[in-house]
Amino acid sequence: MLSKTCLATLASALLLLAQPAFATFSIIAYDPETGDLGVAVASLVFGVGNHVPWAEPGVGAVATQAHMNGAYGPRGLELLRQGLSAQQVLDKMLAEDNYPRKDGRQVAVVDAKGNIAVFTGPIANDWAGHIKGRYFSVQGNILTGPHVAQEMAQAFESTKGELAERLYAALRAGDDAGGDRRGRQSAGLLVVRKGGGSSFGNDRLAYVNVNDHVDPVGELGRQLPLQLAWSQRGKRGPLVAEGKLDQAMILADKIVRWEPHNGGDRINQGFIAYLLGDKAKALASITRAKQIDPDKYEANWKRAVEAAETAKAYAKVLADKEFMGQLPK
Repeated sequence: MLSKTCLATLASALLLLAQPAFATFSIIAYDPETGDLGVAVASLVFGVGNHVPWAEPGVGAVATQAHMNGAYGPRGLELLRQGLSAQQVLDKMLAEDNYPRKDGRQVAVVDAKGNIAVFTGPIANDWAGHIKGRYFSVQGNILTGPHVAQEMAQAFESTKGELAERLYAALRAGDDAGGDRRGRQSAGLLVVRKGGGSSFGNDRLAYVNVNDHVDPVGELGRQLPLQLAWSQRGKRGPLVAEGKLDQAMILADKIVRWEPHNGGDRINQGFIAYLLGDKAKALASITRAKQIDPDKYEANWKRAVEAAETAKAYAKVLADKEFMGQLPK
C-alpha cells in the first residue's frame, strides 16, 4: 500500500493536472505621467498573452487568470467605460459570475485614474496571492512562493523608463525568482496609449506575445525594444516639423537606446542634436551611423534629408559646410 505521504503527494499532483491552464504571474499598472495602461504576464501555458491582458487607453486594464473567467476582460473594460471605479468593476464582475469555481478566480483591475482593485480567491492554487501598490498590482498562483510577487513589486517600483519597460522589469524579476513553479512556456505584454501604435487608429504602444519558447520572458525582453522603436519612430518627424525639438530629442534618444544598431535612427538623432546646438553629439551620432550600418549609410542619409516632415528643418544641417566636412564620407 502507498504511504499517507505518497498519497498526499499523488493527490496534489493530480489536483495540479486538473486545473485550468491559466495559472500564472502578472503585473497590471498605470503611469500617471503618460496615462499609459498595461499588463505583463508569463506562465507555463501556450499563448498566455492572448488571454490574460486586456486594456483600453483612457479606460483601464484588466488581468484575469487562475480559475479563469475570460469574460472578465471585455466585461471589465465595458464597466470601466461606464465610469465605474476599479473596485466597483471588480465587485460587480464577481457578483455577476455564475460559472463554477468562482472562489478560484484571480483578477486585477486598474481604472483610468490609477485606482487598483485585485482579488485572489481562496481556492486559487498555492502559492497564490497579490501585492497592491500605488499604481500597480502583482498577482500570481502556482508560484514558487510569495517572494516572486515581492521581487516583482520591488523591480517595478525601482525601475525607470516607459511603463512597458517597468512592466518587463517586474516580469523578469518574477521569472528570475522562480515564477510559475511548473515551468515556462509563454509570456506577453500589452501597453496602450491613445494613438501610441505605429499606424493610424492604433492604440497599442506595445503588444508582444511569445507563445511557445524555452525562455519566453527572455525572448519577450528581446522583442520589446524593437516594438517600442517601431511604434514610436513615426512620431519623431512630426515633432521636428512642429519645432518641438526638445521632445524630438528625448524620443530620438529613446529610439536609439531601443534599437542601437539602426543607422537611420542614429542619423536622425544627429540632425536633431545639431538643431538643438549640440554639434559634438550630432557628429558622434552620424559617425556612429556609418560605423554600425555602412552598407545602408547613403540610403539612410537620403531617407532622412528627403523626408517630407524633416527636410525643411534638416536643410539647416546641410547648409553648414564646415560641419558637413567633418562627417564620414
